[in-house]
Amino acid sequence: MNLDIAHYLLMAAPRKEKENNSGISSSGKGKGAYREILDRVLLQNRTRILEFNSKPSAPAEEIFPEIFFDSPYNHKRPLKNKRYIPQSAEKVLGAPNIESDFYLNLLDWGKRNIIAVALRNSVYLWDASNGSTSKLVTFNDHVSPVSSVSWAPDGKHIALGLSNSYVQLWDVTSNRPLRTLEGIHQSRVGSLAWNGGILTTGGMDGNIVNNDVRIRSHIVQKYTGHHMEVCGLKWSGSANKLASGGNDNLVHVWDCSMAASTTTSNRSPWLHRFEEHTGAVKALAWCPFQRNLLAAGGGESDRCIRFWNTDTGNCLSSVDTNSQVSGLIWSKNERELLSSHGLPHNNLVLWRYPSMEKIVELNGHFSRVLFTTQSPDGCRVASAAGDETLRLWKIYDTSIVGKAASKGASTTPFASFSAFTTIR
Repeated sequence: MNLDIAHYLLMAAPRKEKENNSGISSSGKGKGAYREILDRVLLQNRTRILEFNSKPSAPAEEIFPEIFFDSPYNHKRPLKNKRYIPQSAEKVLGAPNIESDFYLNLLDWGKRNIIAVALRNSVYLWDASNGSTSKLVTFNDHVSPVSSVSWAPDGKHIALGLSNSYVQLWDVTSNRPLRTLEGIHQSRVGSLAWNGGILTTGGMDGNIVNNDVRIRSHIVQKYTGHHMEVCGLKWSGSANKLASGGNDNLVHVWDCSMAASTTTSNRSPWLHRFEEHTGAVKALAWCPFQRNLLAAGGGESDRCIRFWNTDTGNCLSSVDTNSQVSGLIWSKNERELLSSHGLPHNNLVLWRYPSMEKIVELNGHFSRVLFTTQSPDGCRVASAAGDETLRLWKIYDTSIVGKAASKGASTTPFASFSAFTTIR
């Protein structure tokens, strides 16, 4: 606390007398003696303030133990093992004659672990549990090609949208059609979405129709807002909101409660209408951990993923992916979002939300990725592209990359290939 002494200690650097082989002068001895006397009288053998010769002593752990050392916030958390995500497909299946059409929805993974894919006028089923393949149906040319497929929530029934405006319901356990829904649209049905016993259909005519498949007069509600083809439909997890995207670059959010009491002759107003996208919006995904959060991805002239608060109608954020967005899938296990892309990258990207930091890019398709779907347990994703392959990616578990390749492509639907096979 003595400022004079402190100033002296700071300014007086340690001095060492130079040894002179020829002897030390009397003046040098006098100065050294004077400094020693001054140090002894003034400092009373106290050490210098800045001393770098020894390591500082460790702090005593008994100081404030109840605040710093016993606090639960100070306990070390166990480190998470770094997740390994294979960057090559776990399995590659042949998908010959699949329609390379951005506006269709030809792939879906059902509750019973069966993948359904439409290959022009036929629908095939691939059981992911045992790898078996079966054909469900082949339609005549005047009906085909199949334009959309969607599993019912029970995993036993499937809806097939057709290019002649019809929708067929099939029982896959008995391989027989249950009923054909007619008079819904005026042209092909490119998008389907289930909400319990309600099958929502979107057509090239721009109309969206709710069909109660349990009753004879199945049309129970119409939504009018799009003026071009509806290529994306998704019901929210709470089943009270429907999101739709179209070739008119629009995204609509419809409130089910507003439409419940209306008749088929009434037009249901939309809850929100988002016009920020500059390309067709096919990719839609409701967030599983935040009920009012909707992700939407735009086509080749837009290339952006936008996040919407469907309570307020505000755009929360946007990221430019630099590639056509064809699909979006929220993770069931982490706060992550998977996007699939067409031109120019033709890949899949896993993002960390909300920072939208890229976790991994999955490359392997040779043309634009058009269709994606998620396994029932959320660990795998299947993607189909214009290169006539269907690839399975293991995202949320350590996996063994596929075995050595067999060369060449088979024309048999779902013929298996290695992850390293080049399909020409």
